[in-house]
Amino acid sequence: MSNLVEIRDLHFAYGERPILSELNMDFPRGKVIAVMGGSGSGKTTVLRLIGGQLRPQAGQVTVDGQVVHELDTKAVYQLRRKMGMLFQHGALFTDISVFENVAFPLREHTDLSEELIRDLVLMKLHTVGLRNAAQLMPAEISGGMARRVALARSIALDPELIMYDEPFAGLDPISMGMTANLIRKLNDALGSTTILVSHDVHESFSIADYVYFLSKGAIVAEGTPAEMMASSDPYVKQFVNAEPDGPVPFHFPGKSLADDLGLEARS
Repeated sequence: MSNLVEIRDLHFAYGERPILSELNMDFPRGKVIAVMGGSGSGKTTVLRLIGGQLRPQAGQVTVDGQVVHELDTKAVYQLRRKMGMLFQHGALFTDISVFENVAFPLREHTDLSEELIRDLVLMKLHTVGLRNAAQLMPAEISGGMARRVALARSIALDPELIMYDEPFAGLDPISMGMTANLIRKLNDALGSTTILVSHDVHESFSIADYVYFLSKGAIVAEGTPAEMMASSDPYVKQFVNAEPDGPVPFHFPGKSLADDLGLEARS
């Protein structure tokens, strides 16, 4: 099976602060791949590099055979038409209706008639269970519903690649399970490749075909969900079991509190 997305020997830094180093990842066509890790491990940065928002300092990201950072602006926009993106907080346009939010990419990227756009939007909203909410405004629906509207918008163009940035954040258990189920069903129905960035172990493992664990910008473990559940790797065990003690520190690296307060100097 061929890969839709490949990342090879990738290095990326914000200024002097390294974020990703020596990263190698494969995202096969038709599969759901979870990218997991603690806050600040570089998960969302991977999505931004794939989408062409960021450029690596070394290495490359290839999407459908094209090296993303080598493309000019027009070619990047053409490549993005093959992508759907669910942002972490939904990012709906607050001043237009649910219907118009989902219609937006169709109006921007196609020359379809209004009649066909209407039919497509209603079909996408029906897929996420919100066809009858089409004329409501984002402020008139719940947070979980808004996330589903954003999901409908992300699949409006039937993309080859769908990227989800923390799709389960802030959802109640029922909405979380429904969203996970939708992600898997949409991937299989569209024949897409799905990249799922998430902290949620249970929901991600229930739908993913393969998992990458990132820590400090590098892959520390990878494998199927079953392999990760059985892993004895200290990082994976700490993350999967939500253990407070382990290789993942709670504090951002730097000077100690004693140093900042000058306690040693005073003693």
